[in-house]
Amino acid sequence: MSKILFVMTGADHWTLADGTKHPTGFWAEEAVTPYQAFTAAGHEVVVATPGGVVPPLDQGSLAPQFNGGEEGAKEMADALASITEFQHPVKLEEVDLDDYAAVYYPGGHGPMEDLAVNATSGRLLIDALASGRPLGVVCHAPAALLAATLADGDNAFAGYRLTGFSNAEEIQGGLAAGAKWLLQDRLVEIGADYQEGEPWAPNVVVDRNLITGQNPASAEPTAAEILKKLT
Repeated sequence: MSKILFVMTGADHWTLADGTKHPTGFWAEEAVTPYQAFTAAGHEVVVATPGGVVPPLDQGSLAPQFNGGEEGAKEMADALASITEFQHPVKLEEVDLDDYAAVYYPGGHGPMEDLAVNATSGRLLIDALASGRPLGVVCHAPAALLAATLADGDNAFAGYRLTGFSNAEEIQGGLAAGAKWLLQDRLVEIGADYQEGEPWAPNVVVDRNLITGQNPASAEPTAAEILKKLT
């Protein structure tokens, strides 16, 4: 079958407005669930990060309350431990888009720190969008879209219907007041047609080859939409 590129954060913190470094990384469910869906369908997953660093896990994403209880948390931790690709990423700077049938960005607050200002990722996103390949981006990972600046200064995703972690969710999560900026606001500022769903409920928006999910619960249906486009 095909190879699917996972572009993941290399940041283990998110710098708040007062300079505090909030521990973060990638969100387990948003990486594990799509990985399982893609590999079950026979696809190979390759992970890329800035500089090829091992993507740091947001340890909070293994808490029982985010995994349906203690048993679910253990299952998620066990699944993570079994996925060797997350421990052996390639360098994002050396990725050749032509090697992949689809691109997927999982979230967590990590992308707010690094991918939001990563020019290599921005160019990859521009190229993936233009190529027509399925491009899936979930939760806080749409922060990476902010770096997709075209030669004329416009953002490649201006005018696209999309979603991402909402202001309401950031407020309910307790980090909005300390943030330098909020994702929903920035996506609107670049000219995207932001589609807000109910907090914490699955919300997937498909516009051409772009598939975006609002929150962790949207990761699985986002993966399903990517697989539809690969069949």
